[in-house]
Amino acid sequence: MSLAAAYPSRTSAEPFQPLVESAAFKNSMRHLAGAVSVITVGQGSDLTGFTATSVSSLSADNPSIIVSLNRSSSSWPIIQRYRSFCVNVLADDQQHVADNFAGRGGIKGADRYQGADWQQLVTGNLGLVNALTVLDCELEEAIERHSHAILIGSVRAITVRSEVQPLLYWHGGYRHLSNHTAPTGKAG
Repeated sequence: MSLAAAYPSRTSAEPFQPLVESAAFKNSMRHLAGAVSVITVGQGSDLTGFTATSVSSLSADNPSIIVSLNRSSSSWPIIQRYRSFCVNVLADDQQHVADNFAGRGGIKGADRYQGADWQQLVTGNLGLVNALTVLDCELEEAIERHSHAILIGSVRAITVRSEVQPLLYWHGGYRHLSNHTAPTGKAG
């Protein structure tokens, strides 16, 4: 049997039917450990942002990254307006920043920036002082799919702080690398 026969293509007229339940997918994704980042957007009275683990490098040839954002987020119209964002990869002592940008306790907008030091970057976005790394990006493209937008950012400026450990998220909670963990080599 051919691959095409085993997996017939769907026409655009056919309604999309997920092959797995949303709850099963969410449970599966909880097993994927990720670095915790705060994405800062906007300027002046439009300051806001969100906490994300869905950040990935796209290309080193034209330094760019991918961030996934729910389009129901208050950050979505701000990114569309300013066409830029900043990825702040958090260090293991910056959980309070992650909580603020996740909106814990009802924190919204510019109030999410309280309790941390920020500096203005090339694009006008704010970067977290003492983050593990900061990538200041111009929005190259936003691809809208389902409930989310895939943001492709062209990196315009970078800062790195290498003497600290990352803050991680796994199984619904923050995690830290143990002190005896050592890098084993480069990922490719």
